[in-house]
Amino acid sequence: MISQCLNPNCLHVNLENTELCEKCNSQLVLVDRYRAISLLGQGGFGRTFLAIDELKPSKPRCVVKQFLPEVKGKKALKKAAELFEREAMRLEELGKHKQIPELLAFFNQEDRQYLIQEFIDGNDLAKELAISGVFNQQQIKELLEDLLGVLKFVHENNVIHRDIKPENIIRRKKDGKLVLVDFGAAKEAVGADTSVVGTIIGSVAYIAPEQAVGKAKFASDLYSLGATCLHLLTNVEPTELFDTNEGEWMWRNYLQNNEIDYELSHVLDKLVEGATKRRFQSVEEVLQSLSAENTSALQTSSPKTVKSNYKHQKSHPKKRQKINQNGHKLKLKVVEYDFVTISDDPCLIVGKKFSLPTRRHSGKAKYITLDLGNDVTLDLIGIPGGKFLMGSPESESEREPEEAPQHLVSIRPFLLSKYPITQAQWQAIMGENPARFVNKDLPIAQSKKPVERVSWFDCCLFCDQLSALIGREFRLPTEAEWEYACRGKTQTPFHFGSTISTELANYNGEDAYGSGFVGENRHQTTDVDSFSANKFGLYDLHGNVAEWCADTWHDNYQNAPSDGSAWTSNNPKDDRVLRGGSWLHFPGSCRSAQRFQSSPKNKSDAFGFRIASSV
Repeated sequence: MISQCLNPNCLHVNLENTELCEKCNSQLVLVDRYRAISLLGQGGFGRTFLAIDELKPSKPRCVVKQFLPEVKGKKALKKAAELFEREAMRLEELGKHKQIPELLAFFNQEDRQYLIQEFIDGNDLAKELAISGVFNQQQIKELLEDLLGVLKFVHENNVIHRDIKPENIIRRKKDGKLVLVDFGAAKEAVGADTSVVGTIIGSVAYIAPEQAVGKAKFASDLYSLGATCLHLLTNVEPTELFDTNEGEWMWRNYLQNNEIDYELSHVLDKLVEGATKRRFQSVEEVLQSLSAENTSALQTSSPKTVKSNYKHQKSHPKKRQKINQNGHKLKLKVVEYDFVTISDDPCLIVGKKFSLPTRRHSGKAKYITLDLGNDVTLDLIGIPGGKFLMGSPESESEREPEEAPQHLVSIRPFLLSKYPITQAQWQAIMGENPARFVNKDLPIAQSKKPVERVSWFDCCLFCDQLSALIGREFRLPTEAEWEYACRGKTQTPFHFGSTISTELANYNGEDAYGSGFVGENRHQTTDVDSFSANKFGLYDLHGNVAEWCADTWHDNYQNAPSDGSAWTSNNPKDDRVLRGGSWLHFPGSCRSAQRFQSSPKNKSDAFGFRIASSV
């Protein structure tokens, strides 16, 4: 076994069991115990060597860190020396955790400082990424669950690591556990005040904005952990995943056939929030979001009333007691459902009618239920973030100019109501029912028919009243969110496929689309759960009622936002967008990409809506 010289100006490799360097005559064994055998790496504070402990019979391996700062000036050298000594002090305390290297020794020799710590046998995550490729969502969840416990221990000891990145996380071979290493950049939080400007330390690609200006907080480590996860998911450095012009993370654009579900997508987005107030504040908050009970972190600090941005002619008819459903954690439950796709081959004849064969699939989605009172509830589905091509291709039948140009849009996770808002739900919030198509055999509170004859302003008022009642903000979906949710990761004209059938949706079936057939014209709305869901678990997206969106009408998608936000003007009188077609429309008008415009004051028995909520 060779002996590595530790003299910074030499680094000669000597024969084994040599006591003094053959070239510079420096001592090769530190404190008559630790013999360096190879150079592992070099950083801003010094070099790291692999060594053996010669005083133990098994001669176990250990790590020697040599203080050799790349700084000039007495003040800078003094600061660097203090940080090195503090690292030793922190490791002495933190090394009690099984997933943090243990401090073995700290001393001076030949006017140089040395720190000896436990050697972790395994590959760091940067090497894992290079060898095995990108991590999938299960691996990321396991990483978070394993490492968050370590980070919780670090923070409880009043220490901010400040340099979490793939290279500083090692998967230990003997048990597969992740070990957090390199506390050279770590700092002790000064009491409860972590806003004091300090030294700017950390790897640029992973540090939080506040850390970049010397104001590291505990939440800064959470940001770095999130950025690490994004790197492992995409094999792209975090600096390349953030669009500085738009101020948005674009990591979904770089996913390589990696399915990321709603829950994990939400956690990752919240970990890398630039604003610390919107980021997770503690390890406990992140753990709650990842808990086995699927406890949602979708909450605000306290119930609030959301004031409307628009004038309305009428207000809520009566005072209602605010239901505090958002002051505590809302549980995200799982629902199972079937969704259907259609084949284009007219190979099935029913009686004298041609019918397209369908294929049934099983799906799962996460959702929350809001209690509106009087046994009326409202379900919202968790829509995972992702990217999609918005608009229609030139080859799509009945394509309109306003559906162009197709453009890539990134969508952040959000909640969207499972069905269009029903008459029962409208009545529960607004105290009246404006709809034309009423089921006279049922009380309104039991009606599953969608509410219609509501203007865009009426829908905004409903969202405001619901927000005040529940204590979290609800709104109309943006046009991009609506199309993304409708498509359910398809690019065909309908989420069923390249055509549509009146057996699967409520529209004017007196005309056919593509290879489809003429079907029924019901001349009215149907219950919102009459047909099968799409891949996301949403119902009635094609037909029944056209749905208001938040956006102002634009004649095409030139200069449209690419981040899924609402594209609006400053004039509340401008026309608004409706999507999805209705019972009144022919099938081509019910396509995923079809757009309608109408004055926000207009009411029609073909107009309805569903609600969304940001997370």
